[in-house]
Amino acid sequence: MKHKLIQTADGSYTLYLPEMDEQYHSVNGALTESNYVFIEKGYHFHPAEEPVVFEVGFGTGLNCLLTSLWAEKNKRATLYYTVEKYPLDNRWIKTLNYGDPISEEAKTLFTAIHECEWEKTVEVTAYFKLHKLKADLTEAVVADLEKFDVVYFDAFGPDKQPEMWTPEIFRKIFSHCSPGAVLVTYSAKGEVRRQLSAAGFVMERLPGPPGKKEMLRGIKNISKL
Repeated sequence: MKHKLIQTADGSYTLYLPEMDEQYHSVNGALTESNYVFIEKGYHFHPAEEPVVFEVGFGTGLNCLLTSLWAEKNKRATLYYTVEKYPLDNRWIKTLNYGDPISEEAKTLFTAIHECEWEKTVEVTAYFKLHKLKADLTEAVVADLEKFDVVYFDAFGPDKQPEMWTPEIFRKIFSHCSPGAVLVTYSAKGEVRRQLSAAGFVMERLPGPPGKKEMLRGIKNISKL
């Protein structure tokens, strides 16, 4: 699959897929979007002292990098699962500049994350463990993983990758979430909200990142278990 490097509004890069007419992140700011949607509204929102994060769509590794930095900064032991069917080639990873505006530590950590072996839990830092799954989520088995506290649903959009936004996928994720688990996604489509609600999540619309009016957050409501 062909890729094209593009710079987003906040100076960070993302990759564009001409065949799908889709990019990995918002052109209004890749770093800004990830920080807002997944870190602020998901990772920071959940109160677990040692959260288990599950990311749908490892992609460029940006969400993983930001989570690892916050885990280390706050000494918040975090186990991070991520699933990706088509991992990026190293030549594209080397063109991304996510660590540059953050710190030298971030640049080193970004490389370490991508060098981690797949299908194995790796201790990347004292407070961050990573387990990368090279798999199709429609077929992947998640029952053997630890229960999820935070879910980053970051697949390509529903109109570009509809097989990832199905009731079956949402039910699979919900069933493996811990009580009170949080799911966040950049999408605000009504059908996505309805399907997540039908799976069992209590849904809410939140103001979106730059360029998007809204986003969605769902919670596995303890009172309904």
